[in-house]
Amino acid sequence: MLSQDHIRQSFSAALPIMLGYVAIGLPCGILCSSIGLDAVQVLLFSVLFYSGAGQFMIPNMWLAASPIASIIASVSLVNTRQTLYAASFAPRCEGVKKRLAFLFAATVTDESYGVNTAKFAEGDWSVGRATAVNLMSQSSWTLSNIAGVLVGNAIGVPLAIAAFAMTSIFVCLLVSQKASAATFVAAGAAMLGVFTCKTVGLGGPAILIGALVGVMAALLFTWAKERG
Repeated sequence: MLSQDHIRQSFSAALPIMLGYVAIGLPCGILCSSIGLDAVQVLLFSVLFYSGAGQFMIPNMWLAASPIASIIASVSLVNTRQTLYAASFAPRCEGVKKRLAFLFAATVTDESYGVNTAKFAEGDWSVGRATAVNLMSQSSWTLSNIAGVLVGNAIGVPLAIAAFAMTSIFVCLLVSQKASAATFVAAGAAMLGVFTCKTVGLGGPAILIGALVGVMAALLFTWAKERG
């Protein structure tokens, strides 16, 4: 059971993500409504699927008349990174009840992963508080998506703004990381990987490939530095 102080700590950590999700969730809801999804469907979509990138990809690919198999394959590929996020937190879940560990792993996203990783590194952070960050973030995302569906296109938010909002969250998370040569190598390699993928027409898996390239570059850099 989390104390009120722990809940306040989780809310403080989750607040930047929650605000960012409002900016992204509203246009995502509008986009979902454009392919005929109603508020109940988007509620289930956000609770059971909960993938910002995936929830943007599906309506866009549907509107582009992409085959169902292509949509499933592309979204599945992009979301494989969630497995890596959950696996990296496995050592933190030792001694934690299985239900809590499952809920924590099932609700982690790019943004909450960055925030909770930083909090665990600082010390005095628990899986319970980390899960609260995840659930608060998911609640903000879900409610924002529903609001976007309800107001529909009347809100007049260009989807380009949503893309910038998503990018800005990643920039904020990058800036909050500890400054080191390995961090700069990872960021530079990841950006180069995404740019290269989009240039050759691999827009779907660009984020996943860019992330893997960044991690591998940072690991190789660290290994080479230690060997030298």
